[in-house]
Amino acid sequence: MAATDSQKYRFSEAPVWDLQRAYYEQLGLKAWNNDQVPQYITSNPMIGAAYAELIFGFLQDRAAQGETEETVTLVELGAGAGRLAYHVLHELSLLKSYAGIALPPLRYVMTDLALKNVEGWRRHPALAAFIEQGILDLATFDAEHDTELKLLVSGETIVPGQLRQPLLVVANYFFDAIPQELIYIGEGLVYDCDVVVSQADPDSGLTLSEQLKQITLSYEHRRAQRYEEDHYPYRDVISLYQRELEDSHVLFPEIGLRCLERLGRLSRAGFAMITADKGDHRLDNWRFAEPPQLVHHGSISLTANYHAIQHVFESRGAEALFTDHHYKNINVACILMLESPKRYVNTRLAYRKSVARFGPDDFFSLKLLADREIETLRLQQILAFWRLGGYDAEWFIQTAKRISSLLEDANDEEKLDLRSGILRMWTSFYIMPQRYDLALDAGLILFEMDMYEDAKTLLDASAQADDDPISTVYFCLAICSLELEREDEARTYLQRALALEPDHEEALTLLEALG
Repeated sequence: MAATDSQKYRFSEAPVWDLQRAYYEQLGLKAWNNDQVPQYITSNPMIGAAYAELIFGFLQDRAAQGETEETVTLVELGAGAGRLAYHVLHELSLLKSYAGIALPPLRYVMTDLALKNVEGWRRHPALAAFIEQGILDLATFDAEHDTELKLLVSGETIVPGQLRQPLLVVANYFFDAIPQELIYIGEGLVYDCDVVVSQADPDSGLTLSEQLKQITLSYEHRRAQRYEEDHYPYRDVISLYQRELEDSHVLFPEIGLRCLERLGRLSRAGFAMITADKGDHRLDNWRFAEPPQLVHHGSISLTANYHAIQHVFESRGAEALFTDHHYKNINVACILMLESPKRYVNTRLAYRKSVARFGPDDFFSLKLLADREIETLRLQQILAFWRLGGYDAEWFIQTAKRISSLLEDANDEEKLDLRSGILRMWTSFYIMPQRYDLALDAGLILFEMDMYEDAKTLLDASAQADDDPISTVYFCLAICSLELEREDEARTYLQRALALEPDHEEALTLLEALG
């Protein structure tokens, strides 16, 4: 590759962060198309339901404290493709309807650095109803600088000290993707790790993603006394590292901490944060740590230092909830930076139930196993895991062929449960450009079960959404129409099938029979 001369930077100021910002600003929501940037693990229905339980518990706690009038504002940082917000709001509306109790109103604010993302959310049909109801608002937010939130839909600006209810913050795969400091601890001293960057020539014609992938890093240590000065705001945690660590490279979330402090100042009553990331909260995980390696997935990410975030806010009176067991893929936490956090019983119980006992990380670990065993699963096992995952579309797509092969031996109850699951999945599906056609696969399963009314609804949706539909869709729609005694519709569908495939023998025969 053609490379520029290598240059040395402070880690948080390395050009990789500018490229990262440009990548998201240029692509907008397209960054998540077909999982260019992975989003399933933090955006599936199961994690959405877990977060909804935590938020519902928080609203219950505020109601129990007599705070039911003022609106609770929730800010999601780096809301990305928008799937998580949708699943949270969908599940939360079900919980509130089911419970039927008085709760304070909630305003969910999706934020991102890239204006393209914010504009994309506003146009997304799945989010439209929440926007119209006044439950959802949108804003750009720069984690490094912004001190207020300018809401795009309502036109309101939230300024420091304005909110009377505590602020809720959701931060998924956020701290690992914003600039961090990198320090080295050796012999009780603190060093900045400057990074020497070798990168592709910006005029090489490579895409931003390709430029990020071409970056190579090497490190040099430089004594950094600022971390040891008494007025440094995070001196306590740095001092702990000096005492406890040796020959260790530590990613330090100074920008993330300052971001949370600025957000916290929007409310007079503190904040609570729900967060999930590749993040270590145990000090042992930072012992003798090597310099970090960039993880490439369209953009780049690093490990988040949850230990520092936990230590800083616990020293100020917060309660930080992490699992007792070790995480494998994603660490989910809840930090209550609130007056008397122990009073938030329902929030803490929700964490115990939806994260600590069995949570999103456990589910993802099981899914990796289930993905490999699909061809050995029976229909009841497929349905059970589907329910566990909140009727997840990805699981259905992965198992559709297996489901089809098992239908011949399925009993009526299994078929009814399959139909119910498909309809629930479809009503809670967040449409994104993907390699699969959910409406087609679901419609064909319903068609195989002779559930023609439901099959027709989904197959019609597939035909309307697909710029290049296949003749099979129209032929199946014709059969559905005949079974529903709609002969004129059947003729129309058969003609469309033949326009795509003039030699379709079954369509020709059926059209001739209809006269």
